[in-house]
Amino acid sequence: MRWTPLVACLAAALLLLAPAGAALASPCEAPAELLDSGMPLPAAERAIAEGALRILVVGSASVMGPGTSSPAHAWPAQLAANLRDGRPGLAVEVTVRGGRGLTVAEMLPILQGATAPPPHVVIWQVGTVETARGLEPDWLGGRLTEGLEGLRERGIDAVLMDQQFSRFLRANADIAPYQDAIRIAAAAAGVPLFPRYELMRHWADAERIDVERAPRAGRTAVVDQLGECLGQALSVLVLRGAAAVQRN
Repeated sequence: MRWTPLVACLAAALLLLAPAGAALASPCEAPAELLDSGMPLPAAERAIAEGALRILVVGSASVMGPGTSSPAHAWPAQLAANLRDGRPGLAVEVTVRGGRGLTVAEMLPILQGATAPPPHVVIWQVGTVETARGLEPDWLGGRLTEGLEGLRERGIDAVLMDQQFSRFLRANADIAPYQDAIRIAAAAAGVPLFPRYELMRHWADAERIDVERAPRAGRTAVVDQLGECLGQALSVLVLRGAAAVQRN
């Protein structure tokens, strides 16, 4: 394998997610298959090679980092920090746009809005509001396809992020059809899916990060840890997507 700076950066990032041992596993340890979609991110690869990467995060409330001790612990800020740490000298700019209760239809104007210069990558967090409101999964899928096609036409890479793991949501809504709609839209558009739901469920089942069952006094620290781990995992997915371009 050609040991390029990007591949070296990816190797360093993967070490952050690899458990050192069963008893000493990092809170952020995650199954490798969840972070390897196999989908390339060509715009990200070119941007990293040129030394500057612009990312736009679009979504509902969770993109703003509610419950964290500071914005620096929200996952978009942690994504930027991990990319900078893993790729010294890379200028990383992460812009966040969204708000509580936004549906994918309400996010489309954000995706379509004129930005100068445009992002290289859009991370689009979707599905929670639609699931909670009981909107039609097919409607969700149609809006996702519309948004992803628009980004592709502009030469912008996209990453879809699905719902947060929530026992309450799972108990009160049929989440599976919405997850299917997100997976199908991502596969049809050839873009990576960041499986936030499965990652959070893995960490909760392993009793590493479980926001719902955290004691009130310690909940902020757990939310901070979640933001740090999601940002770390996203940095691996972005670097793998960029490295996939070199392999193809």
